[in-house]
Amino acid sequence: MSHLFEPLTLRGLTLPNRIAVSPMCQYQAHDGLPNDWHLVHLGGLAQGGAGLIITEAAAVLPEGRISPEDLGLWNMPQAEGLAHLVKFIKAQGAVPCIQLAHAGRKASAYAPWRGSGSVAPSAGGWAPMAPSALPFNTGWTVPTALDEAGILAIIEAFIDAARKALAAGFQVIEVHAAHGYLLHQFLSPLSNQRTDAYGGSFENRTRLVREVVGALRSILPEEVPLLVRISATDWAEGGWDLDQSVALCKELKALGVDLVDCSSGGLTPHQKITLGPGYQVPFAARIRSEADIPTGAVGLITEPEQAERILAEGSADLVLLARELLRDPRWPMRAAQALGVEVPWPASYARAAKGSVPLRQPLA
Repeated sequence: MSHLFEPLTLRGLTLPNRIAVSPMCQYQAHDGLPNDWHLVHLGGLAQGGAGLIITEAAAVLPEGRISPEDLGLWNMPQAEGLAHLVKFIKAQGAVPCIQLAHAGRKASAYAPWRGSGSVAPSAGGWAPMAPSALPFNTGWTVPTALDEAGILAIIEAFIDAARKALAAGFQVIEVHAAHGYLLHQFLSPLSNQRTDAYGGSFENRTRLVREVVGALRSILPEEVPLLVRISATDWAEGGWDLDQSVALCKELKALGVDLVDCSSGGLTPHQKITLGPGYQVPFAARIRSEADIPTGAVGLITEPEQAERILAEGSADLVLLARELLRDPRWPMRAAQALGVEVPWPASYARAAKGSVPLRQPLA
């Protein structure tokens, strides 16, 4: 039996396999509402055989969107729209997960193909907020430093969004604390220069993440898994690093987190990333070993044999794919063929289950 196609049980939920769709912003929403693009995008990936389908970042507040075109979950019309997607995903045998987020100082940004930097209020943007009044980069809007009341309001917004997600039928919740967005901004000394209870020491910088996680775990049903995506390192001197990530993940486990989704970077434009196939897998492996918590590996994972090896070696419990699934939404089905595993195809597509084009040659 292939490790990639073994079920994975988290709390009261069992995923049919170890393949997850990594959250990918689509920049297609209007007023935070999902539409036909999201149904076709996520629904097609569910048809393709991935066990866990994670939505793009859904902002818990309007001003928490990465761009004006991002999904949101701060009102019931958004929850009702997402419920339609959830119903379809479940009908394909996949598990729907929502990623809840706040972009902080990286909010009100342009969709990638429209430009870079901050969208001005006159063009539909808004004033961002952050731990400290430090812009993401030259030319970006200087954010407003959050006061304690603002921090508490954000925690409440995460709670409210999680409740709406449950009402929409989502079976898993993921907290976005990576890629230079608000929760990650609190973690890193490069973006958090506060002198109050939310800045300075490791304990203080991790406080908001722990408070959000603790608040969500307290209102989620016991059987609902809670995931957290982190950037294991800033790839920048003096920033958040792997040692701190291991320490944080030990605390997240104690708070009831069920799996850590291990990514990296995104906090500073001055990061120096060493890219290569599976370049973030060692982060997932170390956190899994030293924090004793299940992990997900992501980043330039493209080949079935590569994904199989990650799981077989015990580096992670789940493999998340992003761009490879955009190129090949039926990658899980073709991976099963490459690994000699029979998996069900949608009945309407069953005639293509045999004689399909082989995958690329495995990595050396």
